[in-house]
Amino acid sequence: MNTVLVTGTAGFIAHRVTRLLLEQGVEVVGIDNLNDAYDLRLKQHRLADLAGREGFTFYEGDIENLYDLKPVFDGRQFDVIFNLAARAGVRYSIENPHVYMQSNAQGALNLLEMMRPGDCRKFILASTSSLYAGQPMPFREDLPVDRPLSPYAASKKAAEVLTYTYHHLYGIDVSILRYFTVYGPAGRPDMAPFRFIKWIHEGTPITVFGDGSQTRDFTYVDDIACGTILAARAMGNHGVPEHEIINLGGGKTPISLLEFIGKIEDRLGKKAEIVWQPMSASEMQDTSADISKAARLLGWQPETDLDAGLDATVEWYLDNVKWAGEVRL
Repeated sequence: MNTVLVTGTAGFIAHRVTRLLLEQGVEVVGIDNLNDAYDLRLKQHRLADLAGREGFTFYEGDIENLYDLKPVFDGRQFDVIFNLAARAGVRYSIENPHVYMQSNAQGALNLLEMMRPGDCRKFILASTSSLYAGQPMPFREDLPVDRPLSPYAASKKAAEVLTYTYHHLYGIDVSILRYFTVYGPAGRPDMAPFRFIKWIHEGTPITVFGDGSQTRDFTYVDDIACGTILAARAMGNHGVPEHEIINLGGGKTPISLLEFIGKIEDRLGKKAEIVWQPMSASEMQDTSADISKAARLLGWQPETDLDAGLDATVEWYLDNVKWAGEVRL
């Protein structure tokens, strides 16, 4: 890879992917609309980490808008497009499903259309383990995922299907990466790890939906970023374009929400006060990834265990608590 496009560059996972690519000497063009889906200070914090790094060019723009994409593509030849921009989160997608379809499905379609006339033939799509709802664990890539429980999951399924159409019609090599509960430093404030750390640290009661027995296959963000880049370097079998769906997850024993909270309590030296709320019908009870395909095709295994990952995550929060403690949840 010489030059790549990363969408959603100010996002949690895309920031780490961009940074690793730059460290590998790859020229990265990033685009992000810097929306207010969550507190903009986190996005600005991530962008500040990338600003001034050699080989990085940033555009503020929206992949939902073809006019925003045109100057990004004009005069450039991308080797890979990493479509990591997305509206994420299950609960909010129920309140505002239209913005999810626009960003996650229409945005993917726009990028595929921009690729079609050029020579770029590798497309990475960030997808979600939420599609596996109701299937037996550990979740394998060949399970049927045609009954999504939320507009978020449905919008990701729509994007997956679109990539197959463009693979079939135009020979684009596609890697769809289904991520499992990503956490780490500078994570999203709408996700449990950031919220629990913040609430426990400041003594605010924690809201837990369900009875806390639900389990998640937590995956450290740097492991996710490494797997994403490995997928971009894999170009079909003997150069023949392929369309692959690959799980990137912890791949070990999932942990319950209550156990996860206990680990944060230990690191902060404080006990959590829990407010119990009914579990939403859109939420999955458990997640667990079968990552044998990622090992076989990409040579990928997660390297950071939960304890080490939580150490780094809590440390980042405490180091940045002056502003991170004020982040809007």
